[in-house]
Amino acid sequence: MKKVYIIAEAGVNHNGSLENAKKLIDVAKAAGADAVKFQTFIPELVISKHAVKADYQLVTTGKQESQLDMVRKLYLDVNAHKEMIAYSKKAGIEFLSTPFDLTSIDTLHELGLKEIKIPSGEVTNIPYLKKLGKLNKRIILSTGMCYLGEIETAINILTKAGTQRENIAVLHCNTEYPTPMQDVNLTAMLTIRDAFKLETGYSDHTLGIEIAVAAVALGATIIEKHFTLDKNMEGPDHKASLEPEELKMMVVAIRNIEKAMGDGIKRPSPSESKNIVIARKSVHLIDDRPKSHLLTEDDLIIKRPGDGIPSDLLEQVIGKKLKSNFTADYKLKWDDLES
Repeated sequence: MKKVYIIAEAGVNHNGSLENAKKLIDVAKAAGADAVKFQTFIPELVISKHAVKADYQLVTTGKQESQLDMVRKLYLDVNAHKEMIAYSKKAGIEFLSTPFDLTSIDTLHELGLKEIKIPSGEVTNIPYLKKLGKLNKRIILSTGMCYLGEIETAINILTKAGTQRENIAVLHCNTEYPTPMQDVNLTAMLTIRDAFKLETGYSDHTLGIEIAVAAVALGATIIEKHFTLDKNMEGPDHKASLEPEELKMMVVAIRNIEKAMGDGIKRPSPSESKNIVIARKSVHLIDDRPKSHLLTEDDLIIKRPGDGIPSDLLEQVIGKKLKSNFTADYKLKWDDLES
């Protein structure tokens, strides 16, 4: 199985603080994630002053401010991004980010990012897709709120603009925070994989870690999951995010699933091979039998251990004569039988 690429989604859970962003990078690295991902945006280019908050944002941040004012508090400028990139490099974890506007695409390109994550909300943003497609970077495309045809259109726009098709990975996703279990529709990930024959994964917004782990068992090669320093912090996404220990648990569980998937060949494993002789059985005498006795099925019993004549060869023992006198419960060997 291909090693799962685990993206720890810090998003805007830094609350506009560079110090918090660095702490999130440390947490992602300590948890064993492959990449830590943030969000890059200029609030006024993404959200109009008339935009309302999503229901989950109203729950987590209240009604007193607009969506634009909420997002303004979550902004980190280009210099902060430079520090975050340098800090991630020093920590030994890949830095990723999602641009939410055309200027931010330019910013991430100029900062040298080779991989860009497209958020679900931009799947139908044609100017955005064309601009990003021209850069021919590795693309990870989230598909929350999408019909299959919309995903196909987005892939076609990216490839026509200049992105190589094999550089696109597609993530099944649900854009509700947290996602209700009945709305996960995890097998849609397999529909995406079969439809587009591209690398496929899952961006998880459910509470807990079990759905992300299940996605890996189904074949996801990329997993993205929000995390935070503390679920009780102010901000829109903390409540639906994992805390540091939970993130670590998810990574460990995914790595265990990778090991457990194996190569698909059914054969005794190294760990169980030593138990074959213990758990299997071989042919024994049911009672005392004299030399030259002609063995019938009534003379024989199948018992542990399994290092004698194998139980599945019982039929080859019937009709043979014993070379010597043997006592009850004796484990027969081929040398004990006349040919």
